[in-house]
Parts: sequence; structure tokens; C-alpha cells
Amino acid sequence: MGKTKVMGHSARQTTPLHVPTPQHDPVDSPDYPQACSNIDQHEQLENYIRACQACPRLVDYRAWITDHPAPGFTSADYVSLPLPSFGDPQASILVVGLAPSAHGSNRTGRMFTGDRSGDYLFASLIRTGLAQMPGLEEVRDNTCLPAPHVGDHMELNHVLLAAPVRCVPPDNKPTSLERARCGPYLARELDLVAPSVIVALGAFGWEAVCKTLAEQGYTVPKPRPTFGHGKTVEIDQVTLLGCYHPSPHNTYTGRLTPQGIDDIFTRAKLLAGV
Repeated sequence: MGKTKVMGHSARQTTPLHVPTPQHDPVDSPDYPQACSNIDQHEQLENYIRACQACPRLVDYRAWITDHPAPGFTSADYVSLPLPSFGDPQASILVVGLAPSAHGSNRTGRMFTGDRSGDYLFASLIRTGLAQMPGLEEVRDNTCLPAPHVGDHMELNHVLLAAPVRCVPPDNKPTSLERARCGPYLARELDLVAPSVIVALGAFGWEAVCKTLAEQGYTVPKPRPTFGHGKTVEIDQVTLLGCYHPSPHNTYTGRLTPQGIDDIFTRAKLLAGV
């Protein structure tokens, strides 16, 4: 069993129990993500993640996406790299989805940027005082922002956007091995940032967070808690809070409304003491 140590808000097993500690860190090694446990600066972790090539299927798919841009983006330069988190490195609130979208964040190189889901999310963060962007300080009547993009000077306050899987997967479905291999990145982020609240977007994001944290030694309740919009679960002094994913499927049907997502982030602020 790995040694238990306290970092930030959590006490956990720092070494995953299902894979050996790597002795080297070539970027294309399956063991590469585990070596991030030696990183003690958030900016260094971001650069480390961008270099990762540990999952051959995802590396190949990223290249394929670059060669097959979506209509409307045929002249765009796709970043198509593993994505680090985006936002405040001293955040009290960590917002976690599942993985980058093919023609959104995988294209732009920034979490939740470049698609309608991200537009909806950023609008709520601005309305609830967790983000700001020049010229768009007031979006009370807007359900979506007009196409946030890298270079828009978006700033997040007390919030960091992340994902359990850092590369775009085919059909938005990472394999269990790919998610587990990517897990050390999320775990190290939790150690470095020490948020007090994790907002999990959607059932897939919620399940991925719970599985990843359990594999990384966090004390996830058993049986594993199921997703619910507004549901909270305590995991090693961190509060996991569920929110419907701001996908067009949920927002166009009214399952998730601007008020509904704003209520979640207002509650996250209260739980985090922001």
C-alpha cells in the first residue's frame, strides 16, 4: 500500500495501487502520467500534460481530427494536444467534465472553449461572479456567450476547469484504461490546487471523477454514489456537487436552464466559502 500523506484538503494513498511507479518518463510511455507526482508547480504540470503521448489510440485520433475538421472550421488550425486545466490555479472550485470535444476545446486548445456547451458554461460563470471577460461583464440576459476563444482575455475567479481525460476520445468514449492512465493528472491537480468543491458536469463526468479518485487512493463512498443534479457527496474533505452537463441536448430541451446552472455555481460558492 502507498504511504498516506496530507496535501491540501485531502489525505489519500499517493501511489496508485494498480500500476508500478515509473522509473523514467518518455512521453509515449504508458507510465508517463504517473511521473507527474514529482511536479510541484501548476504551470509545470500544464506543460507536462501537453507533451503526453501515453495513449496511442488517442494520439492517432487527435491526428485524424486535425485532418478532418468540422464544416466551418476547415481553415482553422487545430491544436489537437492533451489539454491542461484552465482558470485559477488557486481555485476553491474545480469544474470537471469528461474529455475535450473534437471541434471545441480540442480545436482551440482551451478547456470548454469553442462549442455551445462551453459558451453556456462561461455565461453562467460570468453571471455568478466566477469569471469575467472584457466587454461582457453583464450577461444577465444571455444564455450563451458569443463564441469565447483563446485570446479573449477570459479570467476565472476561484474556478479551475479540468477533465479526467485530457485528450479527445473517439465518439466521446474513452476506454477505462485510457481514463485510468490519465488519472494521475487529475489527482496531482487536486494536490496542487486543493479545491474544497468539485462540480461534476453530467453523469459521465460524475462517474469518471468517482472512478478516477477511487483509483488514485481517495476515499470514495461504497457503493459508489450515483449522479444527481444538485447532489453532494463528501470525498476526503472535498465536496462533490453534481450538475447537468450544459450540452445542447440539455439546454435546448430545458432540462438545464440558465437559472438551474446559476443555482449550482451559487451553491458551489457557498460551499467553498467564496
